[in-house]
Amino acid sequence: MQLTVWTYEGPPHMGAMRIAASMRDVHCVLHAPQGDTYADLLFTMIARNAKRPPVTYTTFQARDLGGDTAELVRRTLRDTVERFQPQALLVGEACTAELLQDQPGALAEGMGFDIPVIPLELPAYTRKENWGAGETFFALVRGLLRGRPVPERGNGAPKANLLGPTALGFRCRDDITEVTKLLDSLGIEVNVVAPAGASPMDLLRLPEADFNVCLYPEIAHDSCAWLERMFKQPFTRTVPIGVGATVDFLREVGGLIGGDPAQAIAAAQTRLPWYSRSVDSTYLTGKRVFIFGDATHAIAAARVATEELGFDVVGLGTYAREFSREVRAAAEKYGVEALITDDYLAVEAKVLELAPELVLGTQMERHIAKRAGIPCAVISAPVHVQDFPARHAPQMGFEGANVLFDTWVHPLMMGLEEHLIAMFREDIEFNDEAAPSHLGPAATRGGAEARADAPAGDAPADASDDDLTWDMDAERELRKIPFFVRGKARRNTERYARERGLATITIETLYDAKAHFGR
Repeated sequence: MQLTVWTYEGPPHMGAMRIAASMRDVHCVLHAPQGDTYADLLFTMIARNAKRPPVTYTTFQARDLGGDTAELVRRTLRDTVERFQPQALLVGEACTAELLQDQPGALAEGMGFDIPVIPLELPAYTRKENWGAGETFFALVRGLLRGRPVPERGNGAPKANLLGPTALGFRCRDDITEVTKLLDSLGIEVNVVAPAGASPMDLLRLPEADFNVCLYPEIAHDSCAWLERMFKQPFTRTVPIGVGATVDFLREVGGLIGGDPAQAIAAAQTRLPWYSRSVDSTYLTGKRVFIFGDATHAIAAARVATEELGFDVVGLGTYAREFSREVRAAAEKYGVEALITDDYLAVEAKVLELAPELVLGTQMERHIAKRAGIPCAVISAPVHVQDFPARHAPQMGFEGANVLFDTWVHPLMMGLEEHLIAMFREDIEFNDEAAPSHLGPAATRGGAEARADAPAGDAPADASDDDLTWDMDAERELRKIPFFVRGKARRNTERYARERGLATITIETLYDAKAHFGR
């Protein structure tokens, strides 16, 4: 652990809280000091949850350390079960409490509760938040299902479980909707979605499905692998982010159920392929992009960026060390060196070194890119409140591909606009300080009249003392020229007129100058 201003992941007990906050009828008791009780802030203010998270702390203080802190744990456990009456109880400890070695999980197991007690072993000084979330979900699944027989399957429509979405995840709510639509297009029924929205009773139904969809490997891979071993349930390896990956996902699922996904693929509605080839985005081809986030979204973003939008990946990395092998393999495919780090300063240094034209990352990369003046789009947790939108904004499926196009391309278009503003800031026709505002009195008069009334300090820097005059027709014709080349056209025309001793610039002079300098 290290003291830092920003961290991509919290300690593993944060992951345990995410699982508890995602589920129904589950409560988490954490042995933690006073001051560690920040769950309410994260889940109600950041993730916009409508209810407080089901997390209770022992909240021991300095004066408690001289007494029996284990008894404090027992009292908190009894009060929690009596008050909330959960179907399952998660018991763990925060970083500081780990040093006390009170072993709250073992204490809870010995108290004789008539509900499942899931003790959590979360090494705070060697592991991080996503690992803690995955381990907590795995402990719940294993604790509730161990020893149960493999049920009979094959009666009726095929069923699938969607595993991995959690509170504080990135766009999980909307991804569930889109993946459910994909499965429905193949005639597949969703059996259980977990942990998001599931109860312990729902987890008991997991073995009834024919296969599992591993939506977010950071959270669900270990559980999916265990279910495959114990209940003969295969699971998907493709994460359907982007058009190509969504098609691959449908084909993979079709293979698992012995069906043909061709009709579902043909019926797909997505605008990304056409938009990415359209005139509006052709100039984006070859833009240099830097990608950093969790492994799932970073790898998927690299594929979409290169194969579907025509960008060049110049940097790819993750803070999820558990998936460093997968990210390194992806980086090698794009000819770059993977950046595996949880130090935001190292990420910032890499961004400044590579000087990309677009950054795809977390909330931290948004700050880094803003300071560097680089367009940015957020693709991964950790995120801030604005990345929990009220609107439907998935990352997965065909609709998710549309969202990706809008989210990634629009910052680049704004970046181009800002670039043009900077480039032509001194243009007399563009700079508010150099020319009258179109909202001022000059807006109601002709351009030549307004220019005649302008103070001498407002004249263009290259104007001479001979006071060239533009007639009304020439002024109107000049304004038809796009603003980003209008200044050059004006200067060329005035130069042409001076060289020929003309006092008044007419529309014919403008055309002659255009022909002269266009040769």
